[in-house]
Amino acid sequence: MKNILQLTAWTMTPPRPYSLFHILLSLCGISFALCLARILSRKQGQAGKRLFLCGLILAAGELYKQLFLTFVVHPGTYDWWYFPFQLCSIPMYLCLLLPVLPEKLRPAVFTFLQDFGLLGGFMALAEPSGLMHPYVSLTLHGFLWHFMLIFIGVFCHFSFDSCRSLKQYASALPIFFSCCLIALAINWTAGPETNIAMFYISPYHPSQQAVFHQLSLTIGIFPGNLLYVASAALGAFLIHLGLGHLKR
Repeated sequence: MKNILQLTAWTMTPPRPYSLFHILLSLCGISFALCLARILSRKQGQAGKRLFLCGLILAAGELYKQLFLTFVVHPGTYDWWYFPFQLCSIPMYLCLLLPVLPEKLRPAVFTFLQDFGLLGGFMALAEPSGLMHPYVSLTLHGFLWHFMLIFIGVFCHFSFDSCRSLKQYASALPIFFSCCLIALAINWTAGPETNIAMFYISPYHPSQQAVFHQLSLTIGIFPGNLLYVASAALGAFLIHLGLGHLKR
């Protein structure tokens, strides 16, 4: 396994945020994701299958990333910082669960994929320090993952009318808050000695997110975490509102 992964261990100088590489790759990836989502959404009756396929692609990419980190980057040691339970990881699980979800729960999932998926995709590309690695494959994985989130979010917007009502936005909030609680439980259980920060809401350490790190140092970790969660919910709401006006 390690020998196979070593074949893809092409090294590179990590690109600088807002460099020509970052800007051009982001513009090309976002444009392609938007166009592909619009084209595929016109074919009726296949939306659920396409989202499940997206989940399989994301899962395959995540498996590769986890193996690469464990056997190449940190040989024989698992770095829990990369455990796949961040906001940007949740669409993978939801897409994979779609075939077994009751029909009445699916509109809330589609709305979550639209609002919070787009939020995670665009915010990671806007502050891309976490996407830049000294390995080509990890850097491309980070960018392609968030292009996929943008594709999924826009695809849901065009494919499902239920993603446009404010009532549906409210129905996605329990998914978001439940994931926040799960993330907080993981962080709390891991203890203060680890660097785990699922959803960036560690109860022991200030948030590592830009701006919120300084806020946590100023107002405290718990208020900083609450503000971060509220800001994410607000950001998703603004996306939902903006897409609704755009459609009209």
